[in-house]
Amino acid sequence: MTELFISAFVTFFVVIDPPGCAPIYAGLTKDAAPSQARNMAIRATIIAGIILLGFALFGEQLLAALHIDLNSFRIAGGFMLFWIAFEMVFEKRTQRREERAVKVASTPQVEDVSVFPMAMPMLAGPGAIAAVMLLMNEAEGTDQTLVILGALGAVLLITMVALIAAGPLIRLLGDRVEAVITRLLGVLLAALATQYVVDGIRGSFNL
Repeated sequence: MTELFISAFVTFFVVIDPPGCAPIYAGLTKDAAPSQARNMAIRATIIAGIILLGFALFGEQLLAALHIDLNSFRIAGGFMLFWIAFEMVFEKRTQRREERAVKVASTPQVEDVSVFPMAMPMLAGPGAIAAVMLLMNEAEGTDQTLVILGALGAVLLITMVALIAAGPLIRLLGDRVEAVITRLLGVLLAALATQYVVDGIRGSFNL
């Protein structure tokens, strides 16, 4: 159970990427009052959690309704996660997030960023949805299911804390340290994504 928790925790951590979301959130809420920024951080995390929980519990039924084999989804999810890892290592993901943040911040009517872009697509993005569905499918029994959901909850809690402390955290770490952490997480995610593809191919061809 400990190994499963660590594996799920690392997967969710590198996909949701709290250190990468924190600087973007700090930029989006730089003109907000501390209480407003805190409330939006809490709201964004809760909404993302609800979305991911929904896919964790009902994602498999959704695939069945669409006649999509789980191994095919596992392979597709692996490629998707690998692409995210590639962007993290080469800073493409951060650049895109910053561009999206500037676009949202430049729109006068947008004040509450908790739903968009924070809850979706930054926290509960395609990669996180794919990861939670794949991990839940591999869970055997209620105990493992609860362990995976516990790992997801732990990462979301860390994310909430990172968003709330976004401003002070970025001033403490600095841009260079944040870039190094993002690259390291990208390498780990690439390895996990490759394993998803391998497992999907094995399952498809009964290897």
